[in-house]
Amino acid sequence: MRLLRSLLPAALALAALPAHAGDLLQMQVVDRDQGNVLPEYAHRGDTWIAGTPSHRYAVRLTNTSGGRLLVVLSVDGVNAVSGETAAASQRGYVLAPDETAEITGWRKSMQGVAQFVFTSVPDSYAARTGRPDDIGVIGAAVFTERTRWRPVYPAAPPIARNAPMEKSAMGADAAEEAAPQRIGTGHGDAEWSPVTGTTFERASPRPAEIVAIRYDDVVSLRRLGILPRPWGPRPHAPRPFPGGFVPDPPLARD
Repeated sequence: MRLLRSLLPAALALAALPAHAGDLLQMQVVDRDQGNVLPEYAHRGDTWIAGTPSHRYAVRLTNTSGGRLLVVLSVDGVNAVSGETAAASQRGYVLAPDETAEITGWRKSMQGVAQFVFTSVPDSYAARTGRPDDIGVIGAAVFTERTRWRPVYPAAPPIARNAPMEKSAMGADAAEEAAPQRIGTGHGDAEWSPVTGTTFERASPRPAEIVAIRYDDVVSLRRLGILPRPWGPRPHAPRPFPGGFVPDPPLARD
């Protein structure tokens, strides 16, 4: 198996926070303008977050395994490092054991990124490059590293960790299937975000697990029943028997 040239992000010393987790990797989405981790909601086998249009965000990755991991990061079906239509065999980020890193944008060079920002679907990077079909999902294909002392066994099928399923498998109702995606991820301002190169030999050509988070705005999540609708006064409805007697009509004008 050939050695892959991957990227090594700088480690971050971060407090433990709730995260969407597989067996090897925890993934969170951080709203950088509000400074908080976005809450996650389970719905029909998927994990959802509500993004705010025009807000910048980061994907926080934490290696919870005892060895190095290669994480191939996909945003809206596009590889966040190379810009290719995402496939698990492509380049990604390498995390040391217990390392946490925040990926803040589309990789433009070894020194910088274009920021991830929630935006309208037509303005998203995927739509602007002619690939709108997978807007609304952030995914990570996770690979363990092959070591010389570790025996190699036949690869098992990857473990799906809340990865988006086909609609037929999800059993989604007609309203959900017809609901249009309202936001995507744009190609934002340039930002300094240096990485260094490293090599990584995958233990298997297939990912050990796949972690995914779906997203849309608050309006869509309420429409889909993922978030409750806000309580408010009900509009007045006409009453057939409002009570009382028949009054005299107004006097006719001359």
